[in-house]
Amino acid sequence: MMLLSLLPLAVNAQESASNEDGKKIDKENLETKDYLPEIHGTIRSKYEYQTTMGAGRFEVRNARVSFTGNVLPTVAYKAEIDLSDEGQIKMLDAYTRLFPSKGLTVTAGQMRVPFTIDAHRSPHQQYFPNRSFIAKQVGNVRDVGVTLGYTFDTDLPITVEGGIFNGSGLTNQKEWHKEVNYSAKAQFLFTKGLNLTLSIQSIKPEAVRMQSYDIGAYYEFNRFHIEGEYLYKQYSDDAFGDVQAVNTFINYDLPLRKVFNKMSFLLRYDMMTDQSDAKATNEAGELIVTDYKRQRLTGGITFSLSKAFRTDLRLNYEKYFYAKNSIAKESEQDKIVLELMVRF
Repeated sequence: MMLLSLLPLAVNAQESASNEDGKKIDKENLETKDYLPEIHGTIRSKYEYQTTMGAGRFEVRNARVSFTGNVLPTVAYKAEIDLSDEGQIKMLDAYTRLFPSKGLTVTAGQMRVPFTIDAHRSPHQQYFPNRSFIAKQVGNVRDVGVTLGYTFDTDLPITVEGGIFNGSGLTNQKEWHKEVNYSAKAQFLFTKGLNLTLSIQSIKPEAVRMQSYDIGAYYEFNRFHIEGEYLYKQYSDDAFGDVQAVNTFINYDLPLRKVFNKMSFLLRYDMMTDQSDAKATNEAGELIVTDYKRQRLTGGITFSLSKAFRTDLRLNYEKYFYAKNSIAKESEQDKIVLELMVRF
Protein backbone atom coordinates (compact mmCIF):
# COMPACT_ATOMS: atom_id res chain seq x y z
CA MET A 1 0.00 0.00 0.00
CA MET A 2 1.31 3.41 -0.98
CA LEU A 3 0.72 4.97 2.45
CA LEU A 4 2.51 2.21 4.29
CA SER A 5 5.42 2.29 1.89
CA LEU A 6 5.88 6.02 2.45
CA LEU A 7 5.89 5.67 6.21
CA PRO A 8 9.41 4.31 6.81
CA LEU A 9 10.89 6.80 4.35
CA ALA A 10 9.20 9.68 6.08
CA VAL A 11 10.24 8.49 9.54
CA ASN A 12 13.88 8.18 8.43
CA ALA A 13 13.70 11.67 7.01
CA GLN A 14 12.46 13.07 10.32
CA GLU A 15 15.14 11.31 12.37
CA SER A 16 17.98 12.64 10.20
CA ALA A 17 18.74 16.32 10.90
CA SER A 18 21.89 16.56 8.79
CA ASN A 19 23.33 15.18 5.56
CA GLU A 20 26.60 13.31 4.99
CA ASP A 21 28.58 16.60 4.93
CA GLY A 22 27.22 17.55 8.33
CA LYS A 23 25.17 20.43 6.96
CA LYS A 24 21.84 21.09 8.58
CA ILE A 25 18.80 20.02 6.54
CA ASP A 26 15.65 22.13 6.42
CA LYS A 27 13.22 19.58 7.90
CA GLU A 28 10.20 21.74 7.08
CA ASN A 29 11.01 21.66 3.37
CA LEU A 30 11.72 17.94 3.60
CA GLU A 31 8.34 17.20 5.15
CA THR A 32 6.39 19.21 2.58
CA LYS A 33 6.90 16.30 0.19
CA ASP A 34 4.39 14.38 2.29
CA TYR A 35 1.73 16.97 1.51
CA LEU A 36 1.70 16.17 -2.21
CA PRO A 37 -1.32 13.95 -2.84
CA GLU A 38 -1.48 11.08 -5.28
CA ILE A 39 -4.45 11.25 -7.63
CA HIS A 40 -5.97 8.08 -9.05
CA GLY A 41 -9.04 7.35 -11.08
CA THR A 42 -11.08 4.50 -12.51
CA ILE A 43 -13.39 4.72 -15.51
CA ARG A 44 -15.54 1.74 -16.46
CA SER A 45 -17.66 2.01 -19.59
CA LYS A 46 -19.73 -0.94 -20.69
CA TYR A 47 -22.41 -2.24 -23.03
CA GLU A 48 -24.88 -4.90 -21.95
CA TYR A 49 -27.23 -6.90 -24.14
CA GLN A 50 -29.96 -8.80 -22.35
CA THR A 51 -30.89 -11.84 -24.39
CA THR A 52 -34.23 -12.42 -22.62
CA MET A 53 -35.62 -8.98 -23.53
CA GLY A 54 -33.60 -8.59 -26.72
CA ALA A 55 -32.55 -5.13 -25.50
CA GLY A 56 -29.22 -3.41 -24.85
CA ARG A 57 -27.82 -0.37 -23.03
CA PHE A 58 -24.64 1.66 -22.68
CA GLU A 59 -23.52 2.70 -19.22
CA VAL A 60 -20.69 4.47 -17.40
CA ARG A 61 -20.60 2.17 -14.41
CA ASN A 62 -17.88 4.07 -12.53
CA ALA A 63 -15.98 7.32 -12.89
CA ARG A 64 -14.05 7.40 -9.63
CA VAL A 65 -11.42 9.87 -8.54
CA SER A 66 -9.41 9.48 -5.34
CA PHE A 67 -6.85 11.55 -3.45
CA THR A 68 -4.41 9.88 -1.07
CA GLY A 69 -1.36 11.13 0.77
CA ASN A 70 0.29 12.02 4.06
CA VAL A 71 0.11 15.25 6.05
CA LEU A 72 2.68 13.86 8.51
CA PRO A 73 4.83 10.73 8.45
CA THR A 74 2.30 9.06 10.75
CA VAL A 75 -0.92 10.63 9.41
CA ALA A 76 -2.46 9.68 6.06
CA TYR A 77 -5.74 10.39 4.32
CA LYS A 78 -7.97 9.28 1.48
CA ALA A 79 -10.90 10.95 -0.24
CA GLU A 80 -12.75 9.19 -3.07
CA ILE A 81 -15.80 10.26 -5.04
CA ASP A 82 -17.62 8.49 -7.85
CA LEU A 83 -18.87 10.95 -10.46
CA SER A 84 -20.99 8.28 -12.14
CA ASP A 85 -22.06 5.37 -9.98
CA GLU A 86 -24.79 4.15 -12.34
CA GLY A 87 -25.43 7.79 -13.22
CA GLN A 88 -25.31 9.18 -9.66
CA ILE A 89 -22.61 11.15 -7.84
CA LYS A 90 -21.58 9.47 -4.59
CA MET A 91 -19.02 10.26 -1.93
CA LEU A 92 -17.39 6.93 -1.12
CA ASP A 93 -14.25 7.11 1.04
CA ALA A 94 -13.40 10.01 3.31
CA TYR A 95 -11.08 8.97 6.11
CA THR A 96 -7.86 9.68 7.95
CA ARG A 97 -5.44 6.96 9.01
CA LEU A 98 -2.91 7.05 11.85
CA PHE A 99 0.16 4.86 12.31
CA PRO A 100 0.82 5.02 16.10
CA SER A 101 3.39 2.20 16.05
CA LYS A 102 4.81 -0.45 13.76
CA GLY A 103 2.08 -2.65 12.35
CA LEU A 104 -0.77 -0.70 13.98
CA THR A 105 -3.27 1.50 12.10
CA VAL A 106 -6.22 3.57 13.28
CA THR A 107 -8.74 4.67 10.63
CA ALA A 108 -11.63 7.07 11.21
CA GLY A 109 -14.24 8.27 8.75
CA GLN A 110 -16.27 6.92 5.87
CA MET A 111 -15.04 3.65 4.38
CA ARG A 112 -15.86 0.14 3.20
CA VAL A 113 -16.12 -1.98 6.31
CA PRO A 114 -13.64 -4.86 6.79
CA PHE A 115 -15.73 -7.79 5.60
CA THR A 116 -15.37 -10.53 2.91
CA ILE A 117 -12.84 -10.80 0.07
CA ASP A 118 -14.81 -9.91 -3.04
CA ALA A 119 -16.87 -7.06 -1.57
CA HIS A 120 -13.68 -5.34 -0.49
CA ARG A 121 -12.28 -5.09 -4.03
CA SER A 122 -12.23 -1.72 -5.76
CA PRO A 123 -13.77 -1.63 -9.27
CA HIS A 124 -10.38 -1.76 -11.01
CA GLN A 125 -9.45 -4.89 -9.01
CA GLN A 126 -12.52 -6.88 -10.02
CA TYR A 127 -12.08 -9.85 -12.31
CA PHE A 128 -15.58 -9.57 -13.85
CA PRO A 129 -17.56 -6.55 -15.08
CA ASN A 130 -20.46 -7.39 -12.76
CA ARG A 131 -19.77 -8.15 -9.12
CA SER A 132 -20.63 -11.42 -7.39
CA PHE A 133 -23.82 -11.68 -5.33
CA ILE A 134 -21.69 -11.54 -2.18
CA ALA A 135 -19.99 -8.33 -3.30
CA LYS A 136 -23.15 -6.61 -4.57
CA GLN A 137 -26.20 -7.81 -2.65
CA VAL A 138 -25.26 -9.81 0.44
CA GLY A 139 -21.98 -8.44 1.82
CA ASN A 140 -21.69 -4.95 0.36
CA VAL A 141 -21.45 -2.45 3.24
CA ARG A 142 -19.86 1.00 3.32
CA ASP A 143 -20.34 2.98 6.52
CA VAL A 144 -18.99 5.65 8.88
CA GLY A 145 -16.97 4.64 11.92
CA VAL A 146 -13.52 3.83 13.28
CA THR A 147 -11.31 0.75 12.85
CA LEU A 148 -8.15 -0.67 14.36
CA GLY A 149 -5.81 -2.79 12.28
CA TYR A 150 -2.68 -4.72 13.16
CA THR A 151 -0.22 -6.80 11.15
CA PHE A 152 1.72 -9.40 13.15
CA ASP A 153 5.38 -9.61 12.21
CA THR A 154 5.63 -13.40 12.33
CA ASP A 155 6.64 -16.26 10.06
CA LEU A 156 2.92 -16.64 9.29
CA PRO A 157 1.80 -13.12 8.28
CA ILE A 158 -1.53 -12.29 9.93
CA THR A 159 -3.48 -9.07 9.46
CA VAL A 160 -6.52 -8.29 11.61
CA GLU A 161 -8.87 -5.34 11.37
CA GLY A 162 -12.04 -4.54 13.23
CA GLY A 163 -14.21 -1.55 13.96
CA ILE A 164 -17.51 -0.07 15.06
CA PHE A 165 -19.88 1.77 12.74
CA ASN A 166 -23.20 3.60 12.64
CA GLY A 167 -24.81 0.66 10.87
CA SER A 168 -27.18 2.88 8.90
CA GLY A 169 -24.97 3.50 5.86
CA LEU A 170 -23.60 6.75 4.50
CA THR A 171 -26.68 8.95 4.22
CA ASN A 172 -28.04 8.86 7.78
CA GLN A 173 -25.01 10.06 9.72
CA LYS A 174 -26.98 12.34 12.07
CA GLU A 175 -28.96 9.51 13.62
CA TRP A 176 -28.21 8.53 17.23
CA HIS A 177 -27.54 4.86 17.98
CA LYS A 178 -27.97 2.99 21.25
CA GLU A 179 -26.50 -0.27 19.92
CA VAL A 180 -23.07 -1.12 18.55
CA ASN A 181 -22.64 -2.19 14.93
CA TYR A 182 -19.35 -3.90 14.23
CA SER A 183 -17.30 -5.70 11.62
CA ALA A 184 -14.03 -7.63 11.87
CA LYS A 185 -11.74 -9.41 9.45
CA ALA A 186 -8.61 -11.58 9.74
CA GLN A 187 -6.31 -12.56 6.87
CA PHE A 188 -3.75 -15.36 7.00
CA LEU A 189 -1.02 -15.66 4.37
CA PHE A 190 0.15 -19.25 4.82
CA THR A 191 2.52 -19.33 1.86
CA LYS A 192 3.14 -17.12 -1.13
CA GLY A 193 -0.12 -16.84 -3.02
CA LEU A 194 -2.29 -18.65 -0.46
CA ASN A 195 -4.69 -16.46 1.51
CA LEU A 196 -7.40 -17.37 4.03
CA THR A 197 -9.86 -14.71 5.17
CA LEU A 198 -12.36 -14.92 8.05
CA SER A 199 -14.96 -12.19 8.65
CA ILE A 200 -17.85 -11.38 10.96
CA GLN A 201 -20.32 -8.52 10.83
CA SER A 202 -23.30 -7.35 12.87
CA ILE A 203 -25.44 -4.42 11.73
CA LYS A 204 -28.89 -3.07 12.55
CA PRO A 205 -30.02 -0.71 9.78
CA GLU A 206 -33.49 -0.38 11.35
CA ALA A 207 -35.47 -2.62 13.72
CA VAL A 208 -33.89 -5.98 12.84
CA ARG A 209 -30.25 -6.91 13.47
CA MET A 210 -28.36 -8.99 10.92
CA GLN A 211 -25.40 -11.19 11.84
CA SER A 212 -23.13 -12.35 8.99
CA TYR A 213 -20.20 -14.77 8.86
CA ASP A 214 -17.84 -15.21 5.93
CA ILE A 215 -14.97 -17.51 5.07
CA GLY A 216 -12.96 -17.24 1.88
CA ALA A 217 -9.65 -18.28 0.38
CA TYR A 218 -7.69 -17.86 -2.80
CA TYR A 219 -4.57 -19.47 -4.21
CA GLU A 220 -2.33 -18.01 -6.89
CA PHE A 221 0.21 -20.20 -8.65
CA ASN A 222 1.85 -20.04 -12.06
CA ARG A 223 -0.82 -18.35 -14.20
CA PHE A 224 -3.84 -19.37 -12.12
CA HIS A 225 -5.95 -17.56 -9.56
CA ILE A 226 -8.50 -19.82 -7.81
CA GLU A 227 -10.92 -18.35 -5.28
CA GLY A 228 -13.86 -19.49 -3.18
CA GLU A 229 -16.03 -17.71 -0.61
CA TYR A 230 -19.04 -18.62 1.53
CA LEU A 231 -21.29 -16.21 3.46
CA TYR A 232 -23.98 -17.04 6.02
CA LYS A 233 -26.43 -14.41 7.35
CA GLN A 234 -28.96 -14.59 10.20
CA TYR A 235 -31.75 -12.21 11.27
CA SER A 236 -32.63 -11.52 14.90
CA ASP A 237 -35.87 -12.95 16.35
CA ASP A 238 -36.26 -15.13 13.23
CA ALA A 239 -37.53 -12.07 11.37
CA PHE A 240 -36.42 -13.65 8.09
CA GLY A 241 -34.96 -16.93 6.91
CA ASP A 242 -31.21 -17.49 7.02
CA VAL A 243 -29.31 -16.42 3.90
CA GLN A 244 -26.48 -18.32 2.21
CA ALA A 245 -24.29 -17.10 -0.60
CA VAL A 246 -21.36 -18.62 -2.51
CA ASN A 247 -18.82 -17.18 -4.92
CA THR A 248 -16.22 -19.32 -6.72
CA PHE A 249 -14.13 -18.57 -9.77
CA ILE A 250 -10.94 -19.46 -11.62
CA ASN A 251 -8.75 -17.19 -13.71
CA TYR A 252 -6.00 -18.27 -16.11
CA ASP A 253 -3.57 -15.76 -17.69
CA LEU A 254 -2.07 -16.35 -21.13
CA PRO A 255 0.80 -13.95 -21.97
CA LEU A 256 0.66 -12.26 -25.38
CA ARG A 257 3.36 -10.41 -27.31
CA LYS A 258 1.48 -8.14 -29.70
CA VAL A 259 -1.20 -5.50 -29.06
CA PHE A 260 -2.31 -7.05 -25.77
CA ASN A 261 -0.09 -7.83 -22.81
CA LYS A 262 -2.12 -10.90 -21.86
CA MET A 263 -5.44 -12.66 -22.29
CA SER A 264 -7.29 -14.07 -19.27
CA PHE A 265 -9.86 -16.87 -19.32
CA LEU A 266 -12.41 -16.76 -16.49
CA LEU A 267 -15.19 -18.97 -15.19
CA ARG A 268 -17.39 -18.15 -12.19
CA TYR A 269 -20.23 -19.79 -10.30
CA ASP A 270 -22.11 -17.83 -7.64
CA MET A 271 -25.45 -18.23 -5.88
CA MET A 272 -27.59 -16.75 -3.15
CA THR A 273 -30.81 -17.68 -1.34
CA ASP A 274 -33.70 -15.27 -0.70
CA GLN A 275 -32.55 -12.15 1.11
CA SER A 276 -34.12 -9.14 2.81
CA ASP A 277 -32.33 -5.83 3.33
CA ALA A 278 -34.07 -5.63 6.75
CA LYS A 279 -35.81 -2.41 5.70
CA ALA A 280 -38.60 -3.32 3.29
CA THR A 281 -41.75 -4.72 4.97
CA ASN A 282 -45.28 -5.72 4.03
CA GLU A 283 -48.52 -4.30 5.47
CA ALA A 284 -48.14 -6.55 8.51
CA GLY A 285 -44.68 -5.15 9.24
CA GLU A 286 -42.90 -8.36 8.24
CA LEU A 287 -39.67 -8.34 6.25
CA ILE A 288 -40.08 -9.13 2.57
CA VAL A 289 -37.71 -10.53 -0.04
CA THR A 290 -35.63 -7.84 -1.74
CA ASP A 291 -33.27 -10.22 -3.60
CA TYR A 292 -34.64 -13.53 -4.80
CA LYS A 293 -32.90 -16.89 -4.76
CA ARG A 294 -30.82 -17.50 -7.88
CA GLN A 295 -27.70 -19.07 -9.34
CA ARG A 296 -25.42 -17.74 -12.04
CA LEU A 297 -22.72 -19.10 -14.32
CA THR A 298 -20.37 -16.55 -15.88
CA GLY A 299 -17.77 -17.15 -18.55
CA GLY A 300 -15.45 -14.51 -19.88
CA ILE A 301 -12.28 -13.33 -21.56
CA THR A 302 -10.24 -10.31 -20.51
CA PHE A 303 -7.67 -8.62 -22.75
CA SER A 304 -5.12 -6.53 -20.84
CA LEU A 305 -3.48 -3.75 -22.84
CA SER A 306 -0.90 -3.14 -20.12
CA LYS A 307 -0.32 -4.31 -16.58
CA ALA A 308 -3.29 -6.22 -15.19
CA PHE A 309 -6.05 -4.07 -13.66
CA ARG A 310 -4.78 -0.99 -15.53
CA THR A 311 -6.39 -1.19 -18.96
CA ASP A 312 -8.68 -4.18 -19.38
CA LEU A 313 -11.19 -5.06 -22.09
CA ARG A 314 -13.66 -7.56 -20.62
CA LEU A 315 -16.18 -9.73 -22.45
CA ASN A 316 -18.58 -11.85 -20.33
CA TYR A 317 -21.69 -13.94 -20.72
CA GLU A 318 -23.92 -14.45 -17.67
CA LYS A 319 -26.46 -17.27 -17.43
CA TYR A 320 -29.01 -17.05 -14.59
CA PHE A 321 -30.99 -19.86 -12.97
CA TYR A 322 -34.01 -18.88 -10.86
CA ALA A 323 -36.25 -20.93 -8.60
CA LYS A 324 -39.89 -21.27 -9.71
CA ASN A 325 -41.22 -18.71 -7.21
CA SER A 326 -38.37 -16.22 -7.70
CA ILE A 327 -38.89 -12.92 -9.47
CA ALA A 328 -36.06 -11.86 -11.78
CA LYS A 329 -35.13 -8.19 -11.90
CA GLU A 330 -34.46 -6.72 -15.34
CA SER A 331 -30.76 -6.28 -14.59
CA GLU A 332 -30.42 -9.78 -13.16
CA GLN A 333 -31.11 -11.88 -16.25
CA ASP A 334 -29.08 -13.57 -19.01
CA LYS A 335 -26.84 -11.05 -20.73
CA ILE A 336 -23.67 -10.33 -22.67
CA VAL A 337 -21.38 -7.69 -21.15
CA LEU A 338 -18.57 -5.80 -22.88
CA GLU A 339 -16.57 -3.47 -20.65
CA LEU A 340 -13.52 -1.23 -20.98
CA MET A 341 -11.83 -0.42 -17.68
CA VAL A 342 -9.06 2.16 -17.37
CA ARG A 343 -7.17 2.87 -14.16
CA PHE A 344 -4.90 5.92 -13.88
